[in-house]
Amino acid sequence: METFSEFLSKLSSFIWGPVTLWLLVGTGLFLTLGLRFMPLRKLGHGFTLLWRGRAKTAETGDISPFNALMTALSATVGTGNIAGVATAITLGGPGAIFWMWLTALVGMATKYAEAVLAVRYREVDDRGRYQGGPMYYIKNGLGKHWHWLAGSFALFGTVAAFGIGNTVQANSVAHAVDSSLHFPKLGSGLILAAFTGVVLIGGIKWIGEVAGKLVPFMALAYVTAALIIIVMNFSAVPDALALIVRDAFSGTAAAGGFAGATVWLAIRFGVARGVFSNEAGLGTAPIAHAAAKTNDPVRQGLIGMLGTFIDTIVICTMTALVIILSGGWTHLAPGTQEPLTGAALTSFAFADAFPQIGEYVVTFGLILFAYTTLLGWSFYGERCAEYLFGLKVIPIYRVFWVVLIPVGATAELNPLWLLADIMNGLMAIPNLIALLLLSPVVFKITRNYFSNDPTK
Repeated sequence: METFSEFLSKLSSFIWGPVTLWLLVGTGLFLTLGLRFMPLRKLGHGFTLLWRGRAKTAETGDISPFNALMTALSATVGTGNIAGVATAITLGGPGAIFWMWLTALVGMATKYAEAVLAVRYREVDDRGRYQGGPMYYIKNGLGKHWHWLAGSFALFGTVAAFGIGNTVQANSVAHAVDSSLHFPKLGSGLILAAFTGVVLIGGIKWIGEVAGKLVPFMALAYVTAALIIIVMNFSAVPDALALIVRDAFSGTAAAGGFAGATVWLAIRFGVARGVFSNEAGLGTAPIAHAAAKTNDPVRQGLIGMLGTFIDTIVICTMTALVIILSGGWTHLAPGTQEPLTGAALTSFAFADAFPQIGEYVVTFGLILFAYTTLLGWSFYGERCAEYLFGLKVIPIYRVFWVVLIPVGATAELNPLWLLADIMNGLMAIPNLIALLLLSPVVFKITRNYFSNDPTK
């Protein structure tokens, strides 16, 4: 297993090397400039449309624009916000958070473009359900000579879902519950599998309804708890923010046996964990946005870009500040010479502020985050599999999805994270190529939308 982990580590380092990282950030920056910083300028307009998107509409689609975003957020707001942020700080130092922010700010333009193209080029399948995402905007937007790229994305997405969206989520929950509640890992996996299976019976409409209820509740509860800790330590917040910015360009050498974290490690793990958390550039969220009841791609794009802002700029920042304020990132795990990392580090940070309940805030937050991620990613993987194999694969995929949850819950953590990173990188490449090639379409549609009504 150690040799296999070393191989995965080398492969992950190669895939998440300079080329992929520059492609991710570069695509986001290119789209941001091409849109003339519209995602940042129109952030308030996006929230206005999101609120309106809760109402019933006669426009075509399967779920409301609000529930489409909640479905996308259900897949992004997960272990990346709790365990992923902690891992980024452990491996890359506090400076990794700065690069997570940068990835998110330009990633808003990426997520906007993905949602615009998803609605623009979506299709209706034999069941009357709306289908969209990178495989469809590659196929319908770029033409037959690019079908191989669409197939590549669908293949990577089908496999990646079982990593980032299934086994990693189940594993993180099982370890957290075992650590804080001493409940068997297999038991946690079986319970998660049962609750996931019940919702999957109803498909995207049930997933959207559950996400529309759970995601706002869990995000608000978690952010509130984090804000209380931040307010309690408000005098130390400026130093924590200064540490994040300073270490983004100088690297960190932490105490407690933690090896020096170079600037490159801060960039690498900041961008990688940022993408793992908000998924801007992976091409997954547009699969959900394609199902929205809307006739206007730009409106859904403005709603879609909010997912990156909420996930990383708000929730991940809350986690990072709590961890840095606690000082837990410089501590060793009990009985080892290894630094605290993952959910254990976040639990330590919350327990440091709330000795009686802090650990349980993280544990139950992680359970809800991971559960909704299991639901959201099941839909993504299912749509990718359907693109490759047709409707007949859906029942098989759902059964396989549920069965692998308890398997992931009892597996070793490190190889699962590495596999998730590898699959993320492979998914991103065909999607980013398509976004760059189709960017003129995005720019034109956006200009037309705002020129027709300059008050927007």
